[in-house]
Amino acid sequence: MDNITCIIVDDESDALELLKLCINDLYPQLKIVGMYNNWKDAFHALNQAAPDILFTDISMPEKTGMDMLKLLPGIKSEIIFTTAHSEYALPAFQFSPSGYLLKPVIDADLVFVVNKALERIRYKKMATAADQHTFVNKIGIHNNKGIDYIPVSSIIYLESFNKCTKVITDSNEYISSYYLGTFKPMLGDAFYQVHRSFIVNLNSIVRYASSGVIVMSNKKEIPLARSSREQFLKLFNVINNTSHLKDQE
Repeated sequence: MDNITCIIVDDESDALELLKLCINDLYPQLKIVGMYNNWKDAFHALNQAAPDILFTDISMPEKTGMDMLKLLPGIKSEIIFTTAHSEYALPAFQFSPSGYLLKPVIDADLVFVVNKALERIRYKKMATAADQHTFVNKIGIHNNKGIDYIPVSSIIYLESFNKCTKVITDSNEYISSYYLGTFKPMLGDAFYQVHRSFIVNLNSIVRYASSGVIVMSNKKEIPLARSSREQFLKLFNVINNTSHLKDQE
């Protein structure tokens, strides 16, 4: 992705410079548009133009990084906290951050959280682009009476069935004589083939079971192919690494 901007906020000058060097070395495509050593200057800058990514310390004079963010409730930046204090980890998650870095920052940890932030930015841009399209996003399914036109967003999943395809929506079930693979280019990025016999609407997934089963909004249980599990789990932003937090305490 091009033109990704970031701001760094930290009351320690050495920490500012060190993080700047790490970002420049590992992510030269990121453009650092501001560096601030106090919350007030950072607040005014963020009010004017929020960057794609905000790196902010938590423990700072007068107001903490979290106090500052409470004054910016509409901020769209991906937030990465940088702090020497592990006890702030749980309170920080109220801001849905992309990550939480403990000082001194380790390159591997920085890569993990920045990649997470970039992935979230990519999905937001995709969603914005989709909202800007004005075409009717429907697919047509032939039957013996004509063609049923179905909003793509209403589809929960598609299933290969006797060389045909079942299309399951939130209100009906349709049978198409076309193979499952025929539908893939029609559906868009919200759909993912989790198994050779199933394509699912990612927005209709309500649960992933560790046994390898996906539960859809209509309670249908769909198998997730073992070869697809790692990539599938990367599609979602999940904050559940509590064991990691305990290790930091």
